[in-house]
Amino acid sequence: MYLTMNRFKVNAGQEAAFETIWTGRESHLPQVPGFVSFHLFKGPEADGIRLYASHTMWKSEQAFKDWTKSEAFRSAHSGAGGHQGVMAGHPQLEVFESVQHIGV
Repeated sequence: MYLTMNRFKVNAGQEAAFETIWTGRESHLPQVPGFVSFHLFKGPEADGIRLYASHTMWKSEQAFKDWTKSEAFRSAHSGAGGHQGVMAGHPQLEVFESVQHIGV
């Protein structure tokens, strides 16, 4: 398994706008080969910033890389820069490769 995580710093008071952006877009992920699951998490607020994180599970690193080069990726991210004032900076991408799995 391969996990990609984006951390977002959302300006306080813009949480509803940020969540609407995410829940209202067409992700195209369910049709992408190697896609496993997606989650968007809301974290704590401090100093005028609310933290969010998106986690996407992939069957492999290659599946993730293939998606980033696909038309589905370009379509899902079109217009991503047009939401001024919602986020404090760009998201931070982190990637992780599974070394142990316990579960179903």
